[in-house]
Amino acid sequence: MSEKPAGADMPEETVGSQVSPMSQESSVSDMSSMSSMSAVWQSSPPGSIYDYIRVASFALGPDGRIAQWSERAAELLGLTASQAIGKDPVEAFVPPEYQETGQRAVADILDGREWTGLVPYRNPRAPSGHGIAEVYVMPAQDEHGKRAALCIAVDVSALRGLETDLASSQAVFGQSPLGFFLFGTDLRILRVNERFAKVFGRPTEEYRGTTPHDLLPRGEADRLAAALRQVLDSGQSLTDMPIVGQAPGSPDRRRWSVSLYRLHSGSGRPIGVAGLATDVTGRRRAEQEAAGVRRNLALLNEAGARIGTSLDLETTARELLDVAVPQFCDLASVDLYQGLLSGDETPPGLADGSAELRRVAFASAVSDGPVPFGDICRVNTVEDPKPIQVGEVHRYPFNSLCAHALRTGQVRVVPGRDGSEALELGAMLQSTLVVPMVARDTVVGLAQFSRTKGSEPFGERDRALAVELAARAAVSIDNARLYRREHERALILQRSLLPPGDPEAAGLDIACRYLPGNAATEVGGDWFDVIELPGHRTALVVGDVMGRGLRAAVAMGELRTAVRTLALLDLEPAEVLSALDEIARGLGTPGGSHADARSGSRALVRGGKAPDDSSDLTEVYLATCVYAVYDPVTRRCTFANAGHPPPVLVEPGEDALLMEVPPGLPLGVGGEPFEEIEVELPDGALLALYTDGLVESRDHTLDEGLQALRAALNTPDGADGGNAAAGSLEDVCDHVLSTLDTHHGEDDIALLMARVQGLSAESVGDWHLPSAPQSVGRARELAREQLESWGLDDLVDTTELLVSELVTNALRYGEGEIRLRLLLDRTLVCEVWDGGLVQPRRRRARDTDEGGRGLQLVGLLSAGWGSRRTPLGKTVWFELALPDGQPSGPDSVEALLSLW
Repeated sequence: MSEKPAGADMPEETVGSQVSPMSQESSVSDMSSMSSMSAVWQSSPPGSIYDYIRVASFALGPDGRIAQWSERAAELLGLTASQAIGKDPVEAFVPPEYQETGQRAVADILDGREWTGLVPYRNPRAPSGHGIAEVYVMPAQDEHGKRAALCIAVDVSALRGLETDLASSQAVFGQSPLGFFLFGTDLRILRVNERFAKVFGRPTEEYRGTTPHDLLPRGEADRLAAALRQVLDSGQSLTDMPIVGQAPGSPDRRRWSVSLYRLHSGSGRPIGVAGLATDVTGRRRAEQEAAGVRRNLALLNEAGARIGTSLDLETTARELLDVAVPQFCDLASVDLYQGLLSGDETPPGLADGSAELRRVAFASAVSDGPVPFGDICRVNTVEDPKPIQVGEVHRYPFNSLCAHALRTGQVRVVPGRDGSEALELGAMLQSTLVVPMVARDTVVGLAQFSRTKGSEPFGERDRALAVELAARAAVSIDNARLYRREHERALILQRSLLPPGDPEAAGLDIACRYLPGNAATEVGGDWFDVIELPGHRTALVVGDVMGRGLRAAVAMGELRTAVRTLALLDLEPAEVLSALDEIARGLGTPGGSHADARSGSRALVRGGKAPDDSSDLTEVYLATCVYAVYDPVTRRCTFANAGHPPPVLVEPGEDALLMEVPPGLPLGVGGEPFEEIEVELPDGALLALYTDGLVESRDHTLDEGLQALRAALNTPDGADGGNAAAGSLEDVCDHVLSTLDTHHGEDDIALLMARVQGLSAESVGDWHLPSAPQSVGRARELAREQLESWGLDDLVDTTELLVSELVTNALRYGEGEIRLRLLLDRTLVCEVWDGGLVQPRRRRARDTDEGGRGLQLVGLLSAGWGSRRTPLGKTVWFELALPDGQPSGPDSVEALLSLW
């Protein structure tokens, strides 16, 4: 129109003419898209743009008054049909200051002119009381041919909001660094953003109408199309769907993460599927790198647990291959220098890599035995495809890669061949790592790891892992070699583990003998021990590790050490054997697996003794043991037995008899508890503990040997009337060994004899005190009187002080009645008993603490102290050396002052 529209005098921000909410191109494009997606009649709302902007319509009659009034007009302008029809539209909803201009505009409209513009109207719901509508007026005629008008009105604020939303969507869609795309209901692309177009190398407009099969390989395209259809049908979003393909012009495979969600119109009708695609190739590669690192770390952890559990060279090599195949490679072998295996430190050819090697282990995940294509450096493999067998001695040529690796100590990577011939060298291999086994700067052998066709070739990380695996095995192999070289020293060590001379013990007279087997038996596993326990008690131990050789000696040393440790914990004999059984079960298996040890150990028990030359670790860590604890005060001895020959008891004037101690199962078998018995031994009784070498051989049975032992103890000096209880212990030992068959050389022999000489009543002071503060002073008085009666005046002050500390602790932390006991033998022992279960714990008191120094003082002034459990509570004890004219320890006053 050429005339000025209504409201032309208003400010630009409120009134304007010829303003559209969207460009014509955008409107046409979107309306075309919407119409193409809804090409059939339907009863549901259209869901078009009009649902968002809420278009209102009304009609003017020939008289310029409102003739028709729509419901949306009532919603927009706030007037009902009854209020609007027949009214002048200008007077009805145009503010008074704009009505004159509005009347002119209406007159022009009734003259047949089209008009569009911004019209102010009263709007009580708006904060300012009025709003602005964009009105489009089209001339019309009524049924009589008179001039009329059809009007369409839209609130400007709705249009501006739609424009803002479109602009925001365009900004997100166009400027996002992620790939956006929109599929229609026919699963064809309607629109993509620049980022998506850049990935696939086409202009954005060329994607319209394409399908997933135009962009992706068939399999991936089918997956994406199925996902689009599922989202479109169900309305459920799909997130992080992996898609793999290749970008145009790039040979590398790319990986995208795609998320899909359904789009709806204003009425809720599905109009398509929108998607977001993120290139996660780098992230995936990083995840694979991290997974590879974790896998290698797990393999190294397994190698640390499984490699080096034995000092046997072949076993260590097999352990290396058990870890490597198939977790790391498909084929593997280990060659060791033959000279080193035979004990030669510098075999000829060691420096240049041409010395003889022996194949000690081979493993394959693709064949049942050695194959020729696994020996990549062997000469004439094509002409002579016979593979190297385990145990075979061979050489690598000087100019071969294997010899070069042995000379330089450097890893070599050998790629596989195409393999036009079936048996051609390396035809079935992807790649091979030739890894020298280096320990302490010495090459001890060569490990080869191969992967067959279809596996990934070895990379740098694999190369480093192979070096680490070979190095761990090499260290274990070198340790075995060094250990073999020190075998003679091990023999000396075995002998040093036995108690020197005749041990001393309170209330016991002890004599012992140890006879090693002949040279053929090498190192044995027999042992005996005498262990002093608190309260002048003594533990007597005799044990025998099944088998011979270095392993038996090592096991003997470990078990003997464990026995001494467990004995010092003051456990009951049955508890000591149970704990020792657990230790023995873990000694003979790689990683200490009790399940494997138990099955192998029980098989040995059923079959008798272990073979002499066994490669099964479980065969050398079965042991028998008898453990006894003697108390010279009560003259009672408690026995527990783990499959060992029974002790022999000889009382004065009585025949020797085999004690009925429950035998139990050998150590290392497990699964059954041990029993113990308590026997009162009279003064002068003799107790004999021994190993089976004394009573068993090929020439006679065990029962015959036991009867011969009893007979020898009944007549130690050859007379008819005496027995072992009356003679000298040294003479008894010599008589037994000379009488029995001890020169068979089949096994070591250990013999331990003890004659009981309990403590006299005059050497024991025993009192019961009430749980009251007065008991501290009473305990000091009793201790002083007893020591004075023994003539130990030099120990009175120290003993009084320490007794006071222990009784005070019993009152403060213990329960029930207190018992004080003093024992005099080779040393003075003081024991304080109470019913509490809390064991004392020594701590370091601060300078400002008023207490907490009692146990420090006990430890400082005594020769030793400790605590042990009792059936009714606990016992805390300390020990003092008897005076011999020399200073026995720090002065008690100086010791007290030193604590501050």
